[in-house]
Amino acid sequence: MENLLTCCCGLDIHKESIVACLLQGPLEEGYKPASEVREFGTQLADLNALREWLQAHDCHYVAMESTGIFWQPVYAILEEAFTDDMHLLVVNARHLKKVPGRKTDMRDAEWLAILLRAGLLRGSFVPERDIRDLRQFTRYRKALIRDITSQKNRIEKLLQSSGFRLSSFLSDIFGASGQAIMEQLVQVGYISRQSLAKCLKGRARQKSNEILTNLNGTLSGPQRKLLKRQLAHLRDLQDNLAEVEQDIRANFAQFEGPIELLDTIPGIDLTAAHAVLAEIGVDMSAFPTAEHICSWAGLAPGNHQSAGKKKKQRITHGNNYLKTILCEVAWVIARQKKLYLSAWYWRLKQRTGAKRAIVALARKLLVIIYTMLKTSQPYDEQKFLERKQASEQKRVNRMVNELARLGYSVSLPS
Repeated sequence: MENLLTCCCGLDIHKESIVACLLQGPLEEGYKPASEVREFGTQLADLNALREWLQAHDCHYVAMESTGIFWQPVYAILEEAFTDDMHLLVVNARHLKKVPGRKTDMRDAEWLAILLRAGLLRGSFVPERDIRDLRQFTRYRKALIRDITSQKNRIEKLLQSSGFRLSSFLSDIFGASGQAIMEQLVQVGYISRQSLAKCLKGRARQKSNEILTNLNGTLSGPQRKLLKRQLAHLRDLQDNLAEVEQDIRANFAQFEGPIELLDTIPGIDLTAAHAVLAEIGVDMSAFPTAEHICSWAGLAPGNHQSAGKKKKQRITHGNNYLKTILCEVAWVIARQKKLYLSAWYWRLKQRTGAKRAIVALARKLLVIIYTMLKTSQPYDEQKFLERKQASEQKRVNRMVNELARLGYSVSLPS
């Protein structure tokens, strides 16, 4: 291996300990660098000691394996060292295992340091500190929405098992009418015609007779207590979600320009824009091309080629949060009409099927987002339509030229 760094360090991070291997020495051929291995804890004082140890040796290059979430506090402490002159690489374990030459009796930290010294490691994308903080909020919001949905399903299951089939006649059993009915069930355990008339709101009153026939059950004392607690827990989750939404809007105020850019794309609202920016940030210099960010997001097809033939392969692993929100946006676009992206989806669906077409549309959206953030240009539907018309015109011209070459005379309408 050709050495490129005079001083570097590899970190093998565990839950309770960190093994650090420091290699230091000149870049002369055949020279074996001096190796120093130390072990640190994972408490704040230990992490500060690790940073001071690296600063004492003037080590500006550190590589660590992306082990779960254990690398995150280490990264946060070390990125403050040497101000802007600290180079931290979070290495994907899958990429690390593909590098040949490791001895079986070698420490993980030492192997990381050797590869880093030779320049054979590729660091994963880690956004800035403020983007990482916002990412915690958007991911927590998604978890809250999942918990709210689960809690609603539990409540409906309890009602169904007791003979209250609210979902058969109410489109949203947690609307005004449904909530009033459930509060009445908590109080007395059953529904009478008089109490139902007070609970129903709006157009639901027109179905009062049908609804009453489907509320022929009775809640026992323990079931009423359980329903009361489940409704209280649901309200707590909804209040928590509202507070998180307010925090997200306040913290994303500094990225008003990029949010307005993403909002010009059909199907992307404020919530989707927040989720996308929290995953990729606003600085696209970390990704040389759009293909790189698609591969990082897991929206690139796997490359499996054997005997000169390419075989079908699933998409690669990547950022599931970004992949999920882009696929959700793609489903929204697919249901719209008179859009270039929706027409592109329906053409592709005929050949590949709905799911593959949705993933392809999600990839196309990510390429558009990457280009918009890099050029600061908003989404323009007219440009895509003009490009499509120009492409079709070129295809027609090629056909006319081919027919003319064969001796046919073709005149196109003006």
